[in-house]
Parts: sequence; structure tokens; C-alpha cells
Amino acid sequence: MTLVLVPPSHAAPPAGPDAERSAATGSPIVPVGIIVLTFNSGHVIERTLRAALQVSPSIIVVDSGSTDATVALATSLGAQVVRREFRNYADQRNWAIEQFGHRMHWQLHLDADEVLDDLAIAEIHRALRDPGESTGFILKRRTYFLGRPLRFGGASNFHLRLFRSGSARCEDRLYDQHFVAARPAVLLRGLLHDLNVGSLSEWTARHNRWSDLEAVELCRGEDGARRQITARLSRDPRERRRLYKRRYYQLPPLLRAFLLFGYRYVVQGGFLDGRAGFLYAFFQVLWFRTLVDAKLLESRG
Repeated sequence: MTLVLVPPSHAAPPAGPDAERSAATGSPIVPVGIIVLTFNSGHVIERTLRAALQVSPSIIVVDSGSTDATVALATSLGAQVVRREFRNYADQRNWAIEQFGHRMHWQLHLDADEVLDDLAIAEIHRALRDPGESTGFILKRRTYFLGRPLRFGGASNFHLRLFRSGSARCEDRLYDQHFVAARPAVLLRGLLHDLNVGSLSEWTARHNRWSDLEAVELCRGEDGARRQITARLSRDPRERRRLYKRRYYQLPPLLRAFLLFGYRYVVQGGFLDGRAGFLYAFFQVLWFRTLVDAKLLESRG
């Protein structure tokens, strides 16, 4: 593993005159810190960071060896950049929590292409002013495909991304990971725009890799020793979605992908998103899920 600290072009000041300091490192403990994962994200990272800066000036970018302008752009905006080899999302996120969580009372985690909208930013500030007993907050993430936002067809999902340090970790999963906490999380208004700005070739290449990981994850099965989201009907949309996913995998292989395509595209109105909606349903639901099933069948002989 290679870890290199890249200093920002201008250091972010402590958040407030009474900022505490970590006994271990002497660094200021900020009210909220932001951790962003990047890899060759120069085409989008500026938008992501400029929105994130409206939440906090304390941003740590964990970069997986970018060869484009990602690091230069991040440092020019005042972020601290740490280079670390990428293994998987859960490993990268939990490593960042362990390395930097002690510097912040609250943590906001983002991917390089996830841009907060104005309402989400305002909601985060409101929640942090008076969190009450809450230790975690969920944001709705809107998916973009071929440059178009998808409003129907079950494309949007929900993620716990803002939580009090020490209260949450990322699931030990190879694919479809979520942060999981012991206490119920609160849903905030606003959107986290998942821009998916790469080409279709890059998108399919990623999903081909992810189909491998999903197949391996399914072969691992349920493990009570791993801390994961509970699959159940509840007020938490992530728990409901995990339950639906479990039910999905109880259906016959291959057939279930076609059934899910019909449900997402027709019943949930994916057709209302036009051409992008059809192509997303075709690739994300029919192609990707069929690919997972084919790899499962292959692994089982």
C-alpha cells in the first residue's frame, strides 16, 4: 500500500475559534469533515468539491492513483489529498474512517461524481445545528444516465452518508455497500446527484466488474458475523430495498431479470424517462442482472 499526503494549495482553517484538538495528532477536530473517494475524476471533481465546500471547508480526498487532473484540482480547492491503493469500496471507506474519523465530530462521505444540491446542503446545515438524538442522516441519490437525470423506474436510491464519528461503518460487502449504524437514521430532503459522467463503454466495463463481485457476494451468503443492513419492512428505505433484493434472488435465475425489467420499466414508470430510461432499464436491470445470473450459473457448473 502506498500512502502519500498531498498538501492543499491553501490550508482550510479550523472551523471556529474554539475548535478542539485531537490528543493523538494535535490536528483540529472540526464539526463536520468530508471524505471523497476519487480516481481519474478530473472531469467532475470540481463540481463535487465546490458543492461540498458549502457544507465544510474540511475535505479529505482519498485518491486511488489518478493520472489526470484530479489531484491538482482537489488541492487547488483546498482539499487534503491522500493517495491509497484501491481494493474495494468498503475497504477504502472504512480505512478513511479509521484514519481520519478522529478529526471530525461528523463525517460526510461522497463519491467523486456525487454533487449535493442546494436543498440537501441546507438540510445538512439544519440537521447539524440540532441533531437531537440522531447520529446518522440519509440522502436520496438521483441517478444520471447518458447525461440525463432518471426520475422514474426505481433508479433513485438512498444512502446513509452523514453520521457522527464512531457511529457507523461501511458494510463488509463486495458490491452494493451501504454505511450501517446501530441507531435508526433520519431522511433529509434534497438530492445527491450521481452524475455518472463517464462514457457508456466505461459504464459497461465497471458493471462487468461489479457483476463478478455481486456473483461472489451471493456465493458468500448471509453471515451474521458481518455487520450489514437488516433486510426488513421499515421506515428506512435502504432496509426495504435490501428486503426486495433478497426476495428477488429467491426467484428463478434469468427469469427474474426479465420480471424486474418489466416491473421497473412499466410498473415503476421507467418509460417516462424517455430514451435514457429505456437504455438504463435495459443495461442496468436486464443486461447487468442477467450477467450476474449467468456468472452464478457458470460458477455452480
